[in-house]
This record gives sequence, C-alpha cells and structure tokens, in this order.
Amino acid sequence: MPDSTLDALVAAAEAAADVAGAVIRPHFRVGVGADLKSDRSPVTVADRTAERAMRAVLSERFPGHGILGEEFPDHNQGARLRWVLDPIDGTRAFLTGRPVFGTLVALLDGDTPLLGLIDQPVLGERWIGVAGRATVFRGPLGGKAGCRPCSALDTAELSCTTPEMFDATDAAGFGRLAGAVRRVSYGGDCYAYGLLALGQIDVIAESSLKLWDWAALLPIIEGAGGRMTDWRGGALRPGCDGRVLAVGDAALLEPALRLLESAGPP
Repeated sequence: MPDSTLDALVAAAEAAADVAGAVIRPHFRVGVGADLKSDRSPVTVADRTAERAMRAVLSERFPGHGILGEEFPDHNQGARLRWVLDPIDGTRAFLTGRPVFGTLVALLDGDTPLLGLIDQPVLGERWIGVAGRATVFRGPLGGKAGCRPCSALDTAELSCTTPEMFDATDAAGFGRLAGAVRRVSYGGDCYAYGLLALGQIDVIAESSLKLWDWAALLPIIEGAGGRMTDWRGGALRPGCDGRVLAVGDAALLEPALRLLESAGPP
C-alpha cells in the first residue's frame, strides 16, 4: 500500500480518536452511571456516544470501508478494509476515575491488522502502529516508543488486567508464568500494552479478549520491537480464542509459551 494511502488512513484514525476524546473527557470523574450488557460488563453514555462519533468520522472519509465496534452492529461487513473500534477499553477504570483506560482504533486488511492506535484522552498520550513502520508515541509525561531488552523471565515484569478473566485451566497456566517472573502487576487494560511498547513492562498474558480488544495493539507492539501471539504462538486473527501473549523481547516468547501451553485446548 502506498505511503500516501497509509498516511491518509493514519490521519483518519487520529481524527476518530480526537473526536472520541472530546466526547469522553467531560464524562470523566463526574459520577457517570453505567448499564450492564448481557455479559455483565459495564457500558456508559460515553462509550456509546464516542463510538457513534468515531463511526461518523470514518464513514465520511472512507464510505466503502467496514466498521466493527464493541457497542453497535457491523457496517459493510464484507469489506476488505474494516475499522475495529473500542471507544473505552477499560470501562471499569473509567468509571472509577483511573486514567488507565484507552480508546482503540484498528484497521484490518482482510484478517490482518494494518494499523492500530491507542489514545489515552485524559493524559494526552497516543501510540500509533502501522505494519512495516516503527511505532510512534506522543505524550506530555515522557517515554519513548521501543520495547526494552529482557532475555530472561526471572527479570521480567508481567502484567494482566485481572486474574478474574481466567477460567481454572487458564489460571493454572498464568500461575506458572507468574511464578517465573520477577514481579506481577494487575490493571491497565490496553494501557498496559502501551507501557510494554515504551519498555516499562516485559510480558502481558490475558484471555477472553475480543477482536476490538487486541486488534489495535498488535501493530503497536510489533512496531516497537515486541511480539504478540496467541497462547500457542500462533498469529492472532479474527475468531481466535481470545488468549493473548505479548512480549517486549522475543527471547521471552518461547519460555512464556512453554509455561502457558497446557492452558490451551487440546
């Protein structure tokens, strides 16, 4: 794909994130209420309004593209190029006033994530990943895009949003991995993957992720020098089982997979 086309796609992703942030910020720490969806996860007026605004921006710029979002039905489902949106990844963090949620924008070319964006609209931080390009990070708090060297699990920082996402089998695999690393931290949703791309975290292992949870993250992690696979080392694609492993140093991938491997289906 020509650079000029990629640049136009990135500009559209940034415009969608900008409008989402404008919607989300006024709702932060003002006691906004939440409804429960069928899976018992919370959703707010900020989630829904931000996704509508993002869809409007992308549909205007690229009317032939598909759009898949967490809150609303698919648009142009058969399109080769599809935007994948999560207006607030980390709604629980948003509801409790913690600025570690993020807006996610991804573009799939067929089944392959072509670009991804994480935006933290309260802190003013943004990560942009494009296949074949180095990840770009912008933010006022410092940090530089690029995963750090860490070749051994016993010196690695492991992160996971919550152990509650694991069933008993997955929890056993995660427990083996947690027992092999230097330290484990919880919380963060997509923000933790941004920190991995800044060299602050070395390993993230999670399960139960949907396409809109991980599609934007893959180009960012890989553009920062890391790797992101399923728990068997396979490529992440739509319809995968939701088990995700991200490492900043490729040397950590195989030892982490060996500890997780019995957690997968036979």
